[in-house]
Parts: sequence; C-alpha cells; structure tokens
Amino acid sequence: MHNYEPFIEWMRQSRIASYADIVAQRIDAQFDLTRWGDLPGWLECLEKLPLIQASPVELNEGVRIGSAHQLTMTSAELKTTLMALHPWRKGPFELFGMPIDTEWRSNLKWERLLPHIQPLHGRLVMDVGCGNGYHCWRMLGAGAERVIGIDPSVKFVCQFQALKHFAGTHLPIDVLPLKIQQIPAELRAFDSVFSMGVLYHRMSPMGHLRELRDLLRPGGQLILETLIVDGPEGFAFVPEGRYAKMPNVWFLPSPKTLISWLLKIGFNNPRWVNESTTTPQEQRPTDWMTYHSLTDFLHSDGSGKTIEGHPPPKRGIFVAEAPF
Repeated sequence: MHNYEPFIEWMRQSRIASYADIVAQRIDAQFDLTRWGDLPGWLECLEKLPLIQASPVELNEGVRIGSAHQLTMTSAELKTTLMALHPWRKGPFELFGMPIDTEWRSNLKWERLLPHIQPLHGRLVMDVGCGNGYHCWRMLGAGAERVIGIDPSVKFVCQFQALKHFAGTHLPIDVLPLKIQQIPAELRAFDSVFSMGVLYHRMSPMGHLRELRDLLRPGGQLILETLIVDGPEGFAFVPEGRYAKMPNVWFLPSPKTLISWLLKIGFNNPRWVNESTTTPQEQRPTDWMTYHSLTDFLHSDGSGKTIEGHPPPKRGIFVAEAPF
C-alpha cells in the first residue's frame, strides 16, 4: 500500500465498511510497474521531499501550504524535485511561498460552481476524475467532513501525495488511483459527488450518469461539469475524429439534452447553472506544464473553433439530486 492505510482504516469504521478490503486490493494493484514504467522516478520524488509539517494550511481562498521560512531546501531545489511529476495541470497551489502555476487556473471553475451547490459542511464528498486533487482541497476548505477523489493517473496521484505530505497526512482527504468503474457499484453513500471534465470522455454518457447516481445517497447532490454545444433538446455533437486534438471525445450534448439525460436516469430537479467558454486566461502553458495547451488546439482564424473546425470549447455546470 502507498500511504493508504489510514484511509482504509477510516473505511472500516464508516458507512462503506464492507467494501474496505476490495478497495484496498484495487488501490494496491494500480501501482504496477508494467503499466507505469516511470513509477520508480515518481516514488523517488516523494521520498526526496523533506519532512516538514507545514503551517499554516489555508484552503478557503486557494490552496496555500506552509510558509517560506519553514522550507529546509531552496525553492529552486523544491521545484526541481516536483518537476519530476511534470506536467502539473490542475491548480494553482502555493507551497512554502513558491507558486505552482499550473496549466489550468482551476480556481476559476471553483468560483463558477460554488454559488450554485449545496453547502459542503459536514458532507462526505467524492470527486470523480479529480486529477491531482486541486478541487478536493477546495472541497475540504469548504467544510467537507471527508473528501475522496479518484483518478486513474498514478502520476497525478503522486502530485496529490506530494502536497498532502506537507499539508498533513492526518487530513481527511485522499485521492485514490482508481476509475469510477473500480468503485464498488451502488454505494449510495456520498452526500455530494462531482464529475468535472469526464462525461465527454465516456463512450456511454448515460452509463456514466448512472454510475454517478449510484454513488449518491438518496437526495444527495450531483455537480456535473462538461463540454456542451448549442442546440435543441435531443441534439448532441459527436465529433468525427478528434476534438481539440483529443482523440477520446464522444458526446457533447446541448444543455437541454443533458437535462433530459439526467431526468431519464432518475435525477430530480436537474438544472443548468453556468456556462463559460474556455480561454487562454484559464488554460495555458506555464513553467509547470510546458506541453501544448489551448491556443494550440484552437483554429488560427480567431473564430474560437477548435483546430478541426468544431464548435468552440464551451463548458456547462449542472446540478441535480439523486432520487429517494
């Protein structure tokens, strides 16, 4: 196991205790050298981190961990160590006064959705496809009792573990190296479930919505963020080939279509609460993510369309409640 013993022990005392052993086995199986050839380097990065109990840990207005005077290596040395986990996509973070300027300014998405969701205070929360867990930290800062993120990328999980190493391993927040399909079915345990930037990567969007429904307790809230397109109810855009250079984009529904899908799956009171077009102010290359980013994925004619000529990357936020 890789720092998950406290989480599994929590599971054994929780409302999902009967699933603790199978989840432990599935987590352990993900740290597989045959799949992740660079895993030894990622784990070496974690081992190089100095033992510092950071203070303060501020999660309300951002994710700020520690003060500059606590650091026992230079900021340059810390950055070099953490760059072994490049690319850093979700953020930003501030670690011992050093900014981690990630590709996505994920704080903007958080600010868009926060006014529209039920308060997280005291809630058991899951974030599906959470990447390195940026939004998980914000959920904890908003008062969640416990936050569980899942993401199949072990590199992103290692990024999260690097931050938690300093913030405090005792904190009730974890990112598991799992897909939603590896979570035991029909848990019906979570008060709030987030799925952001996942739906369009699923060949069966209805199947994904059903999985999300079955994670929630009766009356629990779904917060869903995904790419959308303009169009009437019943319309969904299925790109031929790639969308913004992504090969695994399947369905981009109109807002009314997605509302109808949520109703079909049995969600109550689904509503579309926010729309935004992604711009280079929100997604761009940085020192912490040096690969291609949004401007490389858009058409050069300035129309905002993708490089393939598809509709611009517009994102919608939807909320709904699980059936009783």
